[in-house]
Amino acid sequence: MSDQNQVTAAPAVSIHGVNKWYAAYHALKDIHLDIAQGERVVVCGPSGSGKSTMIRCINRLETYQEGSIRVCDMELTDDPSNIRSIRRRVGMVFQQFNLFPHLSILDNCTVAPVGTLKVPRRQAEEKAMHFLKSVHIPDHAHKYPHQLSGGQQQRAAIARALCMDPEIMLFDEPTSALDPEMISEVLDTMIELAENGMTMVCVTHEMNFARQVANRVIFMDEGLIKEEGTPQQFFDSPRHPRLRNFLNQILH
Repeated sequence: MSDQNQVTAAPAVSIHGVNKWYAAYHALKDIHLDIAQGERVVVCGPSGSGKSTMIRCINRLETYQEGSIRVCDMELTDDPSNIRSIRRRVGMVFQQFNLFPHLSILDNCTVAPVGTLKVPRRQAEEKAMHFLKSVHIPDHAHKYPHQLSGGQQQRAAIARALCMDPEIMLFDEPTSALDPEMISEVLDTMIELAENGMTMVCVTHEMNFARQVANRVIFMDEGLIKEEGTPQQFFDSPRHPRLRNFLNQILH
């Protein structure tokens, strides 16, 4: 019964025929990608391959000129109310944390639920503390971002996104701005999130994370999806010569 439900359920994200240009530069070239509910997809590729642009299109942080995107079975349009509805269902974690520097960590986590979702402040604070505990920084709730390490700030950013009860989480190179010793604490938090069944799309070069967490790994290059498969297929039997070269560079 569960297999049948998985097959018939609408994809969490459905990208069809998406093309994007920056002036004359063709950044995304006829992208087709369906992401199932509960699926964990890792997107990798060289700098400038279009991977961050693609996931930023999912919640309209980037616009595109051709094609269509459906998120949680809603078609993404130019209408501001449509975009707001979709963004409430899609959490995003960026490279640079993007925490409000003048707000405490607790207030960073509650400002959107209180202001956008009209959640009562006490309820929002209880939920924020729940997620700050889940990312192992409850003792830092009343500190300000500059008082936290980079890894702690990124975990706070994850908690902030979770406070909106998203159905999908997008991660845009969440560890690229961190010192090496801080990377593992953020990846551990993401692994726990994955184990709880969250639909995740993650742009990252952390290949051990891809092996451990992903259901599917996608390789992008020159604005194209050039290869995808299970982690075992992707790492052990890469077909495209461009992917083989990329893995040789990144794994050695």
